[in-house]
Amino acid sequence: MLNNRLNKSLPWTEKTLKRVITQTFLQILGVITIIAFQILLGSLFYEDNGCINDPLCNFREIWNWLTGSLIIGLVISSINTGSYIIENWKKTALEAAEQRLKAAEMKRAVTEAELHALKLQIDPHFVFNNLSVLSELILRDQQIGYEFSENFSRVYRYLLVNSRKDLIALSDELKFVKSYMFLLKSRIGEGVEFEIDINKVSLGLNLPPLTLQLLIENALKHNQTNKNNPLKVRVYSKGLNSLVVENIIVPIQGDVSSSGTGLKNIIGRYSLLSKEIPIVVNTNDSFKVIIPLIG
Repeated sequence: MLNNRLNKSLPWTEKTLKRVITQTFLQILGVITIIAFQILLGSLFYEDNGCINDPLCNFREIWNWLTGSLIIGLVISSINTGSYIIENWKKTALEAAEQRLKAAEMKRAVTEAELHALKLQIDPHFVFNNLSVLSELILRDQQIGYEFSENFSRVYRYLLVNSRKDLIALSDELKFVKSYMFLLKSRIGEGVEFEIDINKVSLGLNLPPLTLQLLIENALKHNQTNKNNPLKVRVYSKGLNSLVVENIIVPIQGDVSSSGTGLKNIIGRYSLLSKEIPIVVNTNDSFKVIIPLIG
Protein backbone atom coordinates (compact mmCIF):
# COMPACT_ATOMS: atom_id res chain seq x y z
CA MET A 1 0.00 0.00 0.00
CA LEU A 2 2.84 2.36 0.90
CA ASN A 3 4.57 1.71 -2.41
CA ASN A 4 1.43 2.38 -4.42
CA ARG A 5 0.62 5.59 -2.56
CA LEU A 6 4.17 6.93 -2.71
CA ASN A 7 4.55 6.03 -6.39
CA LYS A 8 1.78 8.53 -7.10
CA SER A 9 2.73 11.31 -4.66
CA LEU A 10 6.53 10.94 -4.52
CA PRO A 11 7.87 9.01 -7.56
CA TRP A 12 11.36 7.52 -7.52
CA THR A 13 12.32 9.43 -10.65
CA GLU A 14 11.72 12.88 -9.12
CA LYS A 15 13.16 12.92 -5.56
CA THR A 16 14.96 9.64 -4.95
CA LEU A 17 16.64 10.46 -1.59
CA LYS A 18 13.45 11.93 -0.14
CA ARG A 19 11.54 8.86 -1.33
CA VAL A 20 14.04 6.49 0.37
CA ILE A 21 13.91 8.37 3.69
CA THR A 22 10.12 8.78 3.62
CA GLN A 23 9.41 5.17 2.69
CA THR A 24 11.83 3.75 5.26
CA PHE A 25 10.41 5.95 8.02
CA LEU A 26 6.80 5.10 7.17
CA GLN A 27 7.67 1.40 6.87
CA ILE A 28 9.26 1.32 10.34
CA LEU A 29 6.43 3.38 11.81
CA GLY A 30 3.85 1.09 10.26
CA VAL A 31 5.52 -2.08 11.54
CA ILE A 32 5.88 -0.63 15.08
CA THR A 33 2.21 0.42 15.05
CA ILE A 34 1.05 -3.06 13.96
CA ILE A 35 3.24 -4.79 16.58
CA ALA A 36 2.04 -2.44 19.33
CA PHE A 37 -1.53 -3.26 18.33
CA GLN A 38 -0.74 -7.00 18.40
CA ILE A 39 0.86 -6.69 21.87
CA LEU A 40 -2.20 -4.83 23.11
CA LEU A 41 -4.47 -7.57 21.77
CA GLY A 42 -2.19 -10.23 23.28
CA SER A 43 -2.34 -8.62 26.69
CA LEU A 44 -6.14 -8.57 26.55
CA PHE A 45 -6.72 -12.16 25.43
CA TYR A 46 -3.71 -14.06 26.80
CA GLU A 47 -2.91 -13.84 30.51
CA ASP A 48 0.30 -15.91 30.47
CA ASN A 49 2.79 -15.98 27.64
CA GLY A 50 5.59 -17.79 29.50
CA CYS A 51 7.48 -14.62 30.45
CA ILE A 52 4.87 -12.93 32.63
CA ASN A 53 7.19 -12.66 35.68
CA ASP A 54 10.39 -11.92 33.72
CA PRO A 55 10.56 -8.33 32.35
CA LEU A 56 13.87 -9.09 30.61
CA CYS A 57 12.28 -12.04 28.84
CA ASN A 58 9.34 -9.85 27.84
CA PHE A 59 11.68 -7.17 26.47
CA ARG A 60 13.81 -9.71 24.62
CA GLU A 61 10.77 -11.37 23.07
CA ILE A 62 9.26 -8.07 21.98
CA TRP A 63 12.61 -6.88 20.64
CA ASN A 64 13.10 -10.08 18.61
CA TRP A 65 9.55 -9.81 17.34
CA LEU A 66 10.02 -6.13 16.42
CA THR A 67 13.40 -6.69 14.74
CA GLY A 68 12.19 -9.67 12.74
CA SER A 69 9.06 -7.85 11.66
CA LEU A 70 11.03 -4.76 10.63
CA ILE A 71 13.43 -6.86 8.56
CA ILE A 72 10.55 -8.73 6.88
CA GLY A 73 8.70 -5.46 6.24
CA LEU A 74 11.74 -3.81 4.71
CA VAL A 75 12.49 -6.88 2.57
CA ILE A 76 8.90 -6.88 1.27
CA SER A 77 9.19 -3.16 0.58
CA SER A 78 12.49 -3.70 -1.24
CA ILE A 79 10.95 -6.44 -3.40
CA ASN A 80 7.98 -4.22 -4.28
CA THR A 81 10.28 -1.29 -4.99
CA GLY A 82 12.58 -3.42 -7.14
CA SER A 83 9.60 -4.78 -9.07
CA TYR A 84 8.28 -1.25 -9.62
CA ILE A 85 11.68 0.04 -10.78
CA ILE A 86 12.12 -2.88 -13.19
CA GLU A 87 8.61 -2.41 -14.62
CA ASN A 88 9.21 1.34 -14.91
CA TRP A 89 12.54 0.70 -16.64
CA LYS A 90 10.87 -1.70 -19.08
CA LYS A 91 8.13 0.86 -19.77
CA THR A 92 10.70 3.62 -20.30
CA ALA A 93 12.76 1.39 -22.60
CA LEU A 94 9.65 0.54 -24.66
CA GLU A 95 8.64 4.20 -24.88
CA ALA A 96 12.18 5.13 -25.96
CA ALA A 97 12.08 2.39 -28.62
CA GLU A 98 8.70 3.69 -29.86
CA GLN A 99 10.06 7.23 -30.01
CA ARG A 100 13.08 6.06 -32.01
CA LEU A 101 10.75 4.17 -34.36
CA LYS A 102 8.53 7.24 -34.78
CA ALA A 103 11.58 9.41 -35.40
CA ALA A 104 12.77 6.97 -38.07
CA GLU A 105 9.33 6.91 -39.70
CA MET A 106 9.13 10.69 -39.54
CA LYS A 107 12.55 10.98 -41.15
CA ARG A 108 11.44 8.61 -43.91
CA ALA A 109 8.20 10.56 -44.50
CA VAL A 110 10.05 13.88 -44.58
CA THR A 111 12.60 12.39 -46.96
CA GLU A 112 9.78 11.30 -49.27
CA ALA A 113 8.34 14.82 -49.17
CA GLU A 114 11.78 16.27 -49.91
CA LEU A 115 12.18 13.87 -52.82
CA HIS A 116 8.80 14.93 -54.15
CA ALA A 117 9.81 18.59 -53.85
CA LEU A 118 13.13 17.84 -55.54
CA LYS A 119 11.31 15.96 -58.29
CA LEU A 120 9.15 19.02 -58.92
CA GLN A 121 12.21 21.25 -58.99
CA ILE A 122 14.06 19.18 -61.59
CA ASP A 123 11.12 17.58 -63.41
CA PRO A 124 11.84 18.54 -67.02
CA HIS A 125 8.14 18.44 -67.93
CA PHE A 126 7.21 20.74 -65.07
CA VAL A 127 10.00 23.19 -65.90
CA PHE A 128 9.56 22.98 -69.68
CA ASN A 129 5.77 23.41 -69.53
CA ASN A 130 6.00 26.46 -67.29
CA LEU A 131 8.82 28.05 -69.28
CA SER A 132 6.85 27.50 -72.47
CA VAL A 133 3.80 29.17 -70.92
CA LEU A 134 6.01 32.02 -69.70
CA SER A 135 7.40 32.57 -73.21
CA GLU A 136 3.89 32.68 -74.68
CA LEU A 137 2.63 35.04 -72.00
CA ILE A 138 5.55 37.45 -72.43
CA LEU A 139 4.83 37.66 -76.15
CA ARG A 140 1.12 38.11 -75.55
CA ASP A 141 1.03 40.28 -72.41
CA GLN A 142 4.16 41.36 -70.57
CA GLN A 143 2.27 42.15 -67.37
CA ILE A 144 0.75 38.67 -67.15
CA GLY A 145 4.16 37.20 -68.06
CA TYR A 146 5.69 39.13 -65.19
CA GLU A 147 3.03 37.84 -62.78
CA PHE A 148 3.64 34.28 -64.02
CA SER A 149 7.40 34.55 -63.47
CA GLU A 150 6.81 35.95 -59.96
CA ASN A 151 4.54 33.04 -59.04
CA PHE A 152 6.97 30.60 -60.63
CA SER A 153 9.79 31.92 -58.42
CA ARG A 154 7.54 31.80 -55.30
CA VAL A 155 6.78 28.13 -55.96
CA TYR A 156 10.43 27.22 -56.27
CA ARG A 157 11.43 29.34 -53.28
CA TYR A 158 8.81 27.59 -51.14
CA LEU A 159 9.98 24.16 -52.30
CA LEU A 160 13.59 25.00 -51.47
CA VAL A 161 12.97 26.62 -48.08
CA ASN A 162 10.04 24.74 -46.53
CA SER A 163 10.03 21.18 -47.89
CA ARG A 164 12.24 19.95 -45.00
CA LYS A 165 10.04 21.34 -42.24
CA ASP A 166 7.70 19.11 -40.22
CA LEU A 167 4.95 21.72 -40.06
CA ILE A 168 4.12 24.97 -41.80
CA ALA A 169 1.49 27.61 -41.05
CA LEU A 170 -1.66 27.28 -43.13
CA SER A 171 -1.29 30.92 -44.20
CA ASP A 172 2.16 30.18 -45.73
CA GLU A 173 0.95 26.98 -47.38
CA LEU A 174 -1.97 28.88 -48.95
CA LYS A 175 0.35 31.53 -50.41
CA PHE A 176 2.35 28.76 -52.04
CA VAL A 177 -0.76 26.95 -53.27
CA LYS A 178 -2.20 30.11 -54.80
CA SER A 179 1.03 30.60 -56.75
CA TYR A 180 0.95 26.95 -57.78
CA MET A 181 -2.69 27.30 -58.87
CA PHE A 182 -1.76 30.39 -60.89
CA LEU A 183 0.83 28.35 -62.82
CA LEU A 184 -1.66 25.54 -63.44
CA LYS A 185 -4.43 27.91 -64.47
CA SER A 186 -2.08 29.74 -66.86
CA ARG A 187 -1.05 26.45 -68.44
CA ILE A 188 -4.39 24.57 -68.48
CA GLY A 189 -6.68 27.56 -68.93
CA GLU A 190 -10.43 27.01 -68.64
CA GLY A 191 -10.01 23.27 -68.18
CA VAL A 192 -9.68 23.68 -64.41
CA GLU A 193 -11.39 25.90 -61.84
CA PHE A 194 -10.02 26.55 -58.36
CA GLU A 195 -11.91 27.86 -55.37
CA ILE A 196 -10.45 28.71 -51.94
CA ASP A 197 -12.66 29.52 -48.96
CA ILE A 198 -10.68 29.39 -45.70
CA ASN A 199 -11.76 30.64 -42.28
CA LYS A 200 -9.34 33.42 -41.24
CA VAL A 201 -9.24 32.09 -37.67
CA SER A 202 -7.63 28.87 -38.97
CA LEU A 203 -4.76 30.57 -40.80
CA GLY A 204 -2.47 30.40 -37.76
CA LEU A 205 -2.81 26.62 -37.45
CA ASN A 206 -0.33 24.22 -39.04
CA LEU A 207 -0.11 21.29 -41.43
CA PRO A 208 2.74 19.36 -43.09
CA PRO A 209 4.24 21.32 -46.01
CA LEU A 210 3.16 20.40 -49.56
CA THR A 211 -0.04 18.75 -48.27
CA LEU A 212 -2.38 20.89 -50.36
CA GLN A 213 -0.12 20.80 -53.41
CA LEU A 214 0.04 16.99 -53.33
CA LEU A 215 -3.76 16.75 -53.17
CA ILE A 216 -4.26 19.24 -56.00
CA GLU A 217 -1.69 17.40 -58.08
CA ASN A 218 -3.51 14.15 -57.31
CA ALA A 219 -6.81 15.64 -58.56
CA LEU A 220 -5.22 16.76 -61.84
CA LYS A 221 -3.49 13.43 -62.35
CA HIS A 222 -6.68 11.35 -62.11
CA ASN A 223 -9.16 13.63 -63.91
CA GLN A 224 -9.68 15.27 -67.28
CA THR A 225 -9.24 19.00 -67.73
CA ASN A 226 -11.65 20.07 -70.44
CA LYS A 227 -13.00 23.59 -70.88
CA ASN A 228 -16.41 22.18 -71.82
CA ASN A 229 -16.49 20.23 -68.55
CA PRO A 230 -13.83 21.83 -66.34
CA LEU A 231 -12.32 20.06 -63.37
CA LYS A 232 -13.45 21.90 -60.23
CA VAL A 233 -11.10 21.82 -57.24
CA ARG A 234 -12.17 23.38 -53.94
CA VAL A 235 -10.15 24.07 -50.79
CA TYR A 236 -12.40 25.13 -47.93
CA SER A 237 -12.67 25.15 -44.14
CA LYS A 238 -14.55 22.53 -42.18
CA GLY A 239 -15.00 24.12 -38.78
CA LEU A 240 -11.98 25.83 -37.23
CA ASN A 241 -9.62 22.86 -36.98
CA SER A 242 -9.81 21.16 -40.37
CA LEU A 243 -10.07 21.88 -44.05
CA VAL A 244 -11.17 19.97 -47.12
CA VAL A 245 -9.63 19.53 -50.55
CA GLU A 246 -12.41 18.35 -52.86
CA ASN A 247 -12.66 17.79 -56.59
CA ILE A 248 -15.43 16.58 -58.85
CA ILE A 249 -14.66 13.35 -60.67
CA VAL A 250 -14.07 13.67 -64.40
CA PRO A 251 -12.39 10.33 -65.00
CA ILE A 252 -9.64 9.93 -67.56
CA GLN A 253 -10.33 7.28 -70.16
CA GLY A 254 -8.14 4.24 -69.61
CA ASP A 255 -5.90 3.30 -66.71
CA VAL A 256 -3.85 5.90 -64.87
CA SER A 257 -0.59 4.63 -63.42
CA SER A 258 -0.32 5.74 -59.82
CA SER A 259 1.62 4.46 -56.82
CA GLY A 260 -0.53 6.42 -54.38
CA THR A 261 2.60 7.64 -52.58
CA GLY A 262 1.34 11.24 -52.31
CA LEU A 263 -1.71 10.43 -50.21
CA LYS A 264 0.19 7.77 -48.27
CA ASN A 265 2.90 10.29 -47.49
CA ILE A 266 0.38 12.79 -46.14
CA ILE A 267 -1.35 10.18 -43.96
CA GLY A 268 2.01 8.82 -42.78
CA ARG A 269 3.28 12.24 -41.73
CA TYR A 270 0.02 13.03 -39.93
CA SER A 271 0.17 9.74 -38.01
CA LEU A 272 3.55 10.83 -36.63
CA LEU A 273 2.63 14.45 -35.92
CA SER A 274 -0.94 14.26 -34.67
CA LYS A 275 -3.53 11.97 -33.12
CA GLU A 276 -5.84 12.76 -36.03
CA ILE A 277 -5.18 11.69 -39.59
CA PRO A 278 -6.76 12.80 -42.90
CA ILE A 279 -10.07 11.20 -43.87
CA VAL A 280 -10.65 10.20 -47.49
CA VAL A 281 -14.23 10.33 -48.81
CA ASN A 282 -14.64 8.90 -52.29
CA THR A 283 -18.08 8.93 -53.95
CA ASN A 284 -19.28 8.55 -57.52
CA ASP A 285 -19.36 12.32 -58.01
CA SER A 286 -16.49 13.67 -55.92
CA PHE A 287 -13.26 12.87 -54.15
CA LYS A 288 -12.37 14.75 -51.01
CA VAL A 289 -9.77 14.61 -48.27
CA ILE A 290 -10.52 16.13 -44.86
CA ILE A 291 -7.27 17.44 -43.37
CA PRO A 292 -6.91 18.12 -39.62
CA LEU A 293 -5.09 21.33 -38.71
CA ILE A 294 -2.51 21.14 -35.94
CA GLY A 295 -2.33 23.81 -33.25
